[in-house]
Amino acid sequence: MKKMLCIAALLTISAFATTALADGKGKINGKKEFEEHCVSCHADGGNIVNPAKTLKKLNLQANGVKSWQDIVKKMRNPGPGMTKFEKKDVSDKEARAIAEYILKTFK
Repeated sequence: MKKMLCIAALLTISAFATTALADGKGKINGKKEFEEHCVSCHADGGNIVNPAKTLKKLNLQANGVKSWQDIVKKMRNPGPGMTKFEKKDVSDKEARAIAEYILKTFK
């Protein structure tokens, strides 16, 4: 009985942890991930370190960033002043969700 309660508790905790960052369909919530990892430097799509490199579409394109893959590449291997996001800290799924959120939000 005690073992069953422990298993049930672990499953409940796991479900809550997954739900916190995912929508009802299990998809990672890019906005929540962005707010957790990026907003401190990129509020409203800006850039507090280098104002010329915002997350706005024209600035991204001017810096060779045109797809979600390009954004993830920058997250994994950024330039000077930007935090490097390792896979152990931000999974590939989370990074893609962030990148897709950026592309659809900051036009």
